[in-house]
Amino acid sequence: MQGVFLLLLTTQQPAAPQSTIEFTGFVLANGFYNSASVNNSDVPQFANVDAIGLGAVGGIIRQTRLGVLVNDPNVLRGVFSGEIDVDFFGGQQPSSGGRTFPLLRLRRALATLTWTNAGSSMQLLIGQEGPLVAERSPRSLASVGFPDFAGAGNLWLWIPQVRLTGEFGKTLRLALQGAVLAPGTGSPQSTFTTQPDSAERSGRPSLESRLRLSWGPTDDPNEIGIGGHIGWFLGNDTLSGDTLLVSESVSADGRFKFGIAEFVGEAFAGKALAGLGGGGIGQNTGAAGVPVQTKGGWGQLNLRPTSEWIFGGGCGIDDPDDADVAAGGRLKNFVCEGHLEWRPRGPMVFGFEFRRFKTTYAVGDFNASHVNLAAGYRF
Repeated sequence: MQGVFLLLLTTQQPAAPQSTIEFTGFVLANGFYNSASVNNSDVPQFANVDAIGLGAVGGIIRQTRLGVLVNDPNVLRGVFSGEIDVDFFGGQQPSSGGRTFPLLRLRRALATLTWTNAGSSMQLLIGQEGPLVAERSPRSLASVGFPDFAGAGNLWLWIPQVRLTGEFGKTLRLALQGAVLAPGTGSPQSTFTTQPDSAERSGRPSLESRLRLSWGPTDDPNEIGIGGHIGWFLGNDTLSGDTLLVSESVSADGRFKFGIAEFVGEAFAGKALAGLGGGGIGQNTGAAGVPVQTKGGWGQLNLRPTSEWIFGGGCGIDDPDDADVAAGGRLKNFVCEGHLEWRPRGPMVFGFEFRRFKTTYAVGDFNASHVNLAAGYRF
């Protein structure tokens, strides 16, 4: 009888947590109309200087995303989480197929280890992720390949990095973060072979830090944060080619939720920020090879009156110092958008977005409108 009792105790013990692998995807089709010339017709960031009478209509499916999530509750005495996130926004084959033959692109790929202990936690992240000082992006079904407000106040580029976060507290949670990032200026590479850009030739990684305060549910928190970035790159021939120049910024961000309303946004000021995803409207250096000083930010308000409907809007701006911009360069980019999403029961989602661009050049302001219809499903 005693043996039977011990056997029952053994069989009733809870199973140990197991590692899991999950495959995810978001198939997304977009139809669009542009009223004038923009830098990228399907997912534009700014109006071109010839933005008059050059409208277009089209459709794409290259913003479709695929992902793999890996979780293991017992790695090096911590909890492991890994993610791979790809889409088909890596360009297109030079053929008659055009955008219907898109190339696979690695967006994000990262691994995290988290250790928790009595109201505090420590997390190590290794991989390719958004800048520590600008991880947020607006909600959009129209702009996924490039986040909304890229080139208009949103520093977003996914960069290889090592990041450490220490968080303390339960009701109010204070986090100290630091990161070492791969240096880069945002300049393009050739099709197959790569060469070091001027930031990589500096021989120094970029460094970032952030102080974050959060409260509310850990899976849906309110947050405010301030951060700083510094990087280095070699000057061009105008500055003898040996001059070490600095890329730097200070930033603030926040996310606040009140009932059905959510407000999220970021702001920054700095110089030579093209390597963070188009800061300075993609202009790193300008007149006489000096770093372009710039300031900008974005904000978006979203309302969710029911579980199926979301609507909202926002604006973003990037405003470089005119004296730093090279002749013919972009002096200001101001973008506003409004959006509507319908998420009925099941995997499908539908969306509408209207975006208006006003880009300033030395010869004047140029405007363009972008209208986007989206339909997709998740799995």
